[in-house]
Amino acid sequence: MPPSVPSAPDTTANLADVLPSCLVALGAADDTWLRTTGREARITLRPARSVVVVLVDGLGSSALSARAGHARWLTAATGGGTLKRLRSGFPTTTAAALSTLTTGRPPGTHGVVGYSGWDPDGERVVNLLSGWDAEVPAGWLLSETVFTEATALGIDPVVVGPARYESSGMTANVLGGARYAAADSIAQRVDAALAATASGRSLVYLYVPELDSIGHKRGWESDRWTAALESLDGELARLAARCAADVGIVVTADHGVLDVPAEANIAIDPALLVDVVGIAGDPRCRQLAVRPGTDVPALVEAWRTRYGKKAYVASRDEAVAAGWFGAVDDRVLPRIGDVVVVARGSWAFNDDREADPRKEPKRMIGQHGAMTDDELFVPLRLAGAFAN
Repeated sequence: MPPSVPSAPDTTANLADVLPSCLVALGAADDTWLRTTGREARITLRPARSVVVVLVDGLGSSALSARAGHARWLTAATGGGTLKRLRSGFPTTTAAALSTLTTGRPPGTHGVVGYSGWDPDGERVVNLLSGWDAEVPAGWLLSETVFTEATALGIDPVVVGPARYESSGMTANVLGGARYAAADSIAQRVDAALAATASGRSLVYLYVPELDSIGHKRGWESDRWTAALESLDGELARLAARCAADVGIVVTADHGVLDVPAEANIAIDPALLVDVVGIAGDPRCRQLAVRPGTDVPALVEAWRTRYGKKAYVASRDEAVAAGWFGAVDDRVLPRIGDVVVVARGSWAFNDDREADPRKEPKRMIGQHGAMTDDELFVPLRLAGAFAN
């Protein structure tokens, strides 16, 4: 394996461990269940009657630490709980990471390998975030969700999120098995989580998309992002204060984010795309499907020569051998790009071949998808019954 291709650890707790660990804390799952289902529960949690898992889209550990003064509850390490950090997984993008969280398996196993992915049967790129209603083939998600299995274990799974996501195809697939409680504001979502855990045994997933949306448009270093973090922190403090003593709280994120300067947005050299038939993924994690007969090693070397230390470039075989996608199912293998380009530093790779040369291309400020610590590491805040 070339020294330019880093390996991904397979023994470290990550998002796949969160829900199985919660089921163990609830007394609903044990070692036998873990072995039977092939899951891990490497996050040690105290026993609880119910659990609230708060997923803050786009909240990286680095950004949280940098804005600690605006997130006093989230960054508290003593008294009311414990602050740790967790690995997201790769790619560090919402569709893949949420699927990892809800199935308890890596992208190479559940099949959602990026923001978008290559459909080898349809020979096209499909959007794996918003394309579940019209683009993504039936049966794309290859793993049952933990929510589906929780019901059989006597736990009531509940998803709390904005009303606009309730009837989406992604919700039906990636959040399948849970009943949906629609609540548009963060405060309303906190109230819904409190209601869902007032009695019985519940596993509640509370989704917060606001910070990610602001980060993409304005950057995580913007005043707007900081204000949203401060507001969220207050609501999470209220959640912890009002939850029953036997309810455990986990706050984490799907990925972090970094702000990409305008000058770090690279327009991909068209010569490197001549044999490419599909460009999937994010600007910070491109997956290239190539036409049959293409010399993949030569294309990989051409990318490495052209962009040097701006990216890790690997063939599919190299990426899989390095463990980037975790254990890879044979059915998932052809969905991964023949060539995978992972931005280093704050670079981003854009396909501008069809852009209007008279206009400045529209770019997101906050981006993610790659392997920097800013993107990979997310907070793991434990509170309520889980406070150490």
